[in-house]
Amino acid sequence: MHIVHTIAELRSHLAPFKRPAFVPTMGNLHEGHLALVRQAKPLGDVTVASIFVNRLQFLPHEDFDTYPRTWESDCAKLQEAGCDVLFAPSEKELYPEPQTFKVHPPAELADILEGHFRPGFFVGVCTVVMKLLSCVQPRVAVFGKKDYQQLMIIRRMVQQFALPIEIVAGDTARAPDGLALSSRNGYLSEAERAEAVQLSTALKTLVAALQAGASDIATLEANAMASLSARGWKPDYVVARRRIDLQTPTPGDALVVLAAAKLGTTRLIDNLEV
Repeated sequence: MHIVHTIAELRSHLAPFKRPAFVPTMGNLHEGHLALVRQAKPLGDVTVASIFVNRLQFLPHEDFDTYPRTWESDCAKLQEAGCDVLFAPSEKELYPEPQTFKVHPPAELADILEGHFRPGFFVGVCTVVMKLLSCVQPRVAVFGKKDYQQLMIIRRMVQQFALPIEIVAGDTARAPDGLALSSRNGYLSEAERAEAVQLSTALKTLVAALQAGASDIATLEANAMASLSARGWKPDYVVARRRIDLQTPTPGDALVVLAAAKLGTTRLIDNLEV
């Protein structure tokens, strides 16, 4: 695996290739990230991953400074997964001056759910993804479905800017008990880790009710929130939304159920398509 730290090095190394396949990450890699790399591998003629902890998508009270950075482990895992090129820019390399030009996604998609509870989050995400796509110039980029709203927003961004990039979705990787894999799972205590599976359980219960024909979605959502709260969680949302635009569903819509909740000091998200 070839490791590069500058945009110039990256572009020089990728110049001979016609179809780079790209997986952007913030490091602290787990099996979910590696599954995306393996998924990307046959989609291009060179497989590129990036590691960059993006300050722009963290709110002032969030965990930018303490976000786990596991460089040596990440490199070993990427090499084993078949990554060809690792782009690991410094903050000064990617943002050599204050990033005053930013990508602002539409409010109806970016200011709901995650964007409601983390104002400005998707501006930070879109801006860094746009910049990374400009650096790598891939023909394919793979993003995980675990960040469902993020995947949707990035797809729309690439489409609206007419970027010549195919956005491919990777399924959410899960632990044997059903917990969605996340870099932030490492923050959980042993007791919290045992409890954490209840988030996916709440979503499965909601999905089962919808598949059984339940139509009072607001009550189902409220019951799921109450169930988590009773177990000591602090839920931000548990909702059923239209897959196409994450708006309130109408009869016959294809649905996705999404949840975000704090367990102790750790905020977890998950989703399931119905």
